Amino acid sequence: MDERVRRRARVDGIVQGVGFRPFVHSLATRFGLSGHVGNDVHGVFLEVEGEPAAVECFLDSLTEKSPPLAVIESMAVEELSAQGGDSFEIVVSDAAGTRETLVPADSATCADCLHEMSDPADRRFGYPFINCTNCGPRFTIVRDIPYDRPLTTMAAFAMCARCESEYHDPADRRFHAQPVCCPNCGPRLRLRDADGLPLAGDPLTGVVAALGRGEVAAIKGLGGYHLAVDATHQDATATLRKRKHREDKPFAIMVADVDRARSLCVVDETEQALLTSPRRPIVLLRTRPDTALAAAVAPGNHELGVMLPYTPLHQLLLRRFGAPIVLTSGNVSDEPIAYSDDDALARLSGIADVFLSHDRAIHLRTDDSVVRAFRGRERLVRRSRGYVPQPVTLAWDFPRQVLACGAELKNTFCVTKQHHAVVSHHIGDLENHETLTAFTDGIEHFRRLFEVDPRIVAHDLHPEYLSTKYALDRDGVELVGVQHHHAHIAACLADSAESGPVIGVAFDGLGYGTDGTLWGGEFLLADLVDFRRLAHLEPVPMPGASTAIRQPWRMAVAHLLSAYGQHPQEDLDLLRRNEQQWPTVAEMATRGINAPLTSSAGRLFDAAAAILGMRNTVTFEGQAAIELEQAADRDEPASYPVAVTGGAEPLRVQGADLIRAVTEDLRAGATPAVISARFHNGVADMISEVCTSLREATGVSTVALSGGVFQNVLLLERATARLEARGFRVLLHARVPANDGGISLGQAVIAGARDRIAR
Repeated sequence: MDERVRRRARVDGIVQGVGFRPFVHSLATRFGLSGHVGNDVHGVFLEVEGEPAAVECFLDSLTEKSPPLAVIESMAVEELSAQGGDSFEIVVSDAAGTRETLVPADSATCADCLHEMSDPADRRFGYPFINCTNCGPRFTIVRDIPYDRPLTTMAAFAMCARCESEYHDPADRRFHAQPVCCPNCGPRLRLRDADGLPLAGDPLTGVVAALGRGEVAAIKGLGGYHLAVDATHQDATATLRKRKHREDKPFAIMVADVDRARSLCVVDETEQALLTSPRRPIVLLRTRPDTALAAAVAPGNHELGVMLPYTPLHQLLLRRFGAPIVLTSGNVSDEPIAYSDDDALARLSGIADVFLSHDRAIHLRTDDSVVRAFRGRERLVRRSRGYVPQPVTLAWDFPRQVLACGAELKNTFCVTKQHHAVVSHHIGDLENHETLTAFTDGIEHFRRLFEVDPRIVAHDLHPEYLSTKYALDRDGVELVGVQHHHAHIAACLADSAESGPVIGVAFDGLGYGTDGTLWGGEFLLADLVDFRRLAHLEPVPMPGASTAIRQPWRMAVAHLLSAYGQHPQEDLDLLRRNEQQWPTVAEMATRGINAPLTSSAGRLFDAAAAILGMRNTVTFEGQAAIELEQAADRDEPASYPVAVTGGAEPLRVQGADLIRAVTEDLRAGATPAVISARFHNGVADMISEVCTSLREATGVSTVALSGGVFQNVLLLERATARLEARGFRVLLHARVPANDGGISLGQAVIAGARDRIAR
């Protein structure tokens, strides 16, 4: 006994439902250790005993070789007296206490399951629902806690004897894999026509044939239905656009493997890692010229959203079909994704010709995630399937639990517990009853799933946001209003595990300001508690209010009036294209009739795009700015200078200088590519100049960049490079999006920081 040591360890994080206990059992057995391992409401507890060197190697391996889906946040180890024993056991779970463990996210099919699915001798050969502890559905099938089969949508399927044997065998890869099943006892595919009538024959063969005929298929995925067509078939993709009422916004595609992705797009090492990760997001890639894809997949766009198969069903489908397929959310534009079978049939029957579904229910709809690579790192554009509900782990605790309701567009909500901020899946734009229902249902699900009862509810200051109205209707809670752009910067701080202060550059479409105007081109001195508005873009009117967002030419009128006064711009094509409405819109801007003031950087980009003739109206958010970015000549070095005026806070940045320069260069015959590049360079220079001036005034030398405008990679790269060249430390988003999808995290950490101070 003197030569043996015993250690007790507590492991916290995502360590349940991911094969952690059988991993510990196997590891301890390999090192010849005795002891036990079990689950409780906090995570995993274990004790090991044996030779000192073996125990140390075991503890090192726990973190270095943990299962693919495990996320170890902390491990506390303490010494015990040796007790003897020669076996290692998995003990009964302890369910007493308040649950603190985390639910794992859905994960792409692992290599072991793919091998079995491809082996004709395996009993799961060709089975579209194969899974194990290392892969498969998790978050989207959980109905309640604890995460056990009876509380998932797999409860409807009784395990056969062979599956049950695997489920209870600690040495098996499927030990306590809650969705475990096989063709004898698990879900089954079915194929129906647009009227919901069953179609004869093998469902997978039938849907492959339908895609080959150029038909639209509705396919049930992990988090909802997708609409699919042959991505090389022009008529099929055009038909899908027409039926879905999606005029221009690019479709995402799914391809069989990385080699096929490389044939369509440029793929670097970081992008390949993102494509093949267990999260399997849509990755935004640079499109190669002259691909075989239909023009209607991503009209006029130099980027393509590409994903690899992430379920066994998708794997089988792509293997059989061969060509890339469009795989877009199963909805009509602006509606939430359909996820129940009856709802999908009711809402998508006018779009899809056939429905490939199955009898495993989805409990919570979850869209695909969207990411891009920037400077060798992942940057999230939409955080949803594969990422949620993994929390953002913070360096501080929340004294009281917080619910943050997020923004109106790209809505997410966030709940907090101890040092975790759990940001929800992508809800969407809260513009209709269906999306609002998805928002409220999602909040109630998270409250049950994570056993939270928020005492503080944080919300945006805009009184007309549906998320704000939801917050104001809560009884018995403390309400915390958070300014939109402060939330952006706080989200970037939390994302970077920092608390500030920073010079926060928040550039976006718009957000409600503390002065009652619409902000969006802001330079803030901010930390997690408060902010000061140090500088901003010179406000201009938004003629027609929200109509000016859908019609960027109206913002061009307002910015031209700001730049030139009342003199008409007769020689601009923009005027000729809109000459009938121009006088009315100009009068609205001049007299302030239904024309709220805004300092929005996003609307400034819209105006430049409209002046250059790129986009008079838009069919999706950010379309004009995206086209302006994609038009830019990356080799153009020149930039437009921008003046900063005012001696006292806040300083005013003259966007009119950029508009005059764009207009004069256009008159002089410069190409839109050159003008766009000079515009972007000018904005990047302006950010650097203003931050340098603010550093001299505040002594702060860290800059946080946030807001939807910084999804513009050209601007992000050039602004970051210029700031770094001047000695700034630059914080960027990584774990949540820079756009409004990250607002709820910012609201939550601000509310939590203010609560800590109050105590």
